[in-house]
Amino acid sequence: MSAETARMAAVRRYDILDTPPDGAFDRVAAVAARLFDVPVATVTIVDEDRIWFKATHGLEGVTEIGRDPGLCASAILTDDTMVIPDALADPVACSNPLVAGPMGVRFYAAAPIVTADGHRLGTVNILDTRPRLITAADTATLADLAAMVVDALELRLSALYRLREEQERRIEQEEARKQAERDKEAITSFASALQRTLLPPALPAVPGLELACHYQTASPRDVGGDFYDVFPLGGDRWAFFLGDVCGKGAEAAAVTSLTRYTLREAAQHHSDPIDVLDALNSALLLDPSVGSRYCTCVFGTLTPAPEGGFTVVVATGGHPPLFHLEHDGDAVVRVEGVRPTGGMLVGALDQARFASHTLYLAPGHGLLLYTDGLTEARLADGAMLGEDGVAAFLATRDTSAAAALVEETVALIADMPQGAGDDVALLALSVPHRAAAEQPTTAVTTHTLAAPAPPEGATPIGQER
Repeated sequence: MSAETARMAAVRRYDILDTPPDGAFDRVAAVAARLFDVPVATVTIVDEDRIWFKATHGLEGVTEIGRDPGLCASAILTDDTMVIPDALADPVACSNPLVAGPMGVRFYAAAPIVTADGHRLGTVNILDTRPRLITAADTATLADLAAMVVDALELRLSALYRLREEQERRIEQEEARKQAERDKEAITSFASALQRTLLPPALPAVPGLELACHYQTASPRDVGGDFYDVFPLGGDRWAFFLGDVCGKGAEAAAVTSLTRYTLREAAQHHSDPIDVLDALNSALLLDPSVGSRYCTCVFGTLTPAPEGGFTVVVATGGHPPLFHLEHDGDAVVRVEGVRPTGGMLVGALDQARFASHTLYLAPGHGLLLYTDGLTEARLADGAMLGEDGVAAFLATRDTSAAAALVEETVALIADMPQGAGDDVALLALSVPHRAAAEQPTTAVTTHTLAAPAPPEGATPIGQER
């Protein structure tokens, strides 16, 4: 690399060309003019083909001149202060526009602006319209002013570096924020898509029965472990289940998937709900990918009764009680919890035992199944809603219709100060009164995969077998 190429690289490094006026450099020119009692003083930077004035004192309207022939261009060729006592007598200076032109410069002195690594960027100049001499002390003073310009350039460069670093840091932070948002969106989308595969896309239409459900995760970025389903068994019989896998995330999703498909398959081979839970217990214990995961579960069958309504056989494994509501046409007259005695967690112990109940779901009756996100929701005083709170709430309802039960339970949770702190699944079943039974049955499905307030409540009654 030639000396001039390296010098121009240094000029570019300081990024000073064509910048607006700067007080630090203007003061150097003003001080130079006062110290030496001259009408003109300048601070210049020598570009490839021009002399650019960073600061001027006594020289209005001039921002640059050509480099050749140039006084400053000659001054940067030496490390010493250049002094021309009489410019008209100097063979190079005499043709300079500042000398030969209207300004009529006769005296010129310039100290090169030299960087710490030895590159000459430009000059600090003093000019007079009459010939004159200066002392060695004067030339040293002019060199000190040039050194002050270097200091100002270094300070400016340091500030530029800091500004650029701050800008780069902010850009990096903004990119990191945007990437984090993209990651959150991707995780949320993945969790939502995975969650949908673990839930039935819609509830079936069961003759003579109204169905409604609601599902809500506590976090949009976590796959919940709650599950439910309703499906045919053949003939007029139907099966339903609802449960809660321990934990969240991908491992819980794997257990949820295994649980749902095992229950559906076992129900085709076992007529007794207890045997179905036994099969699920064995499947969870035998699958090495499940690890120490277990679940609570309610599994039941529905058989149409000759007098209307359904005979319900329900088995439970470690799950909160169902609630059975009886409605007389004007209001709910009875809310009873169904908790089979001895139902253990599913997938925790090889010798787990499960219990069942048989109940009659008559016209005007309803069942509400739920996960513990409902009972663990916090009231205003911080206490949990609890099973008693759910039962008390259901006792105030004026209907046992499945869709209304789910809707009102969701509203109850939404009105709580902190909503529900866990995932909530609700499944409601109801038999319309005989007058309403002539109307088409309905099935209402709601999946809320991320929400502020999960649902609550349920309603079954049962008799131990």
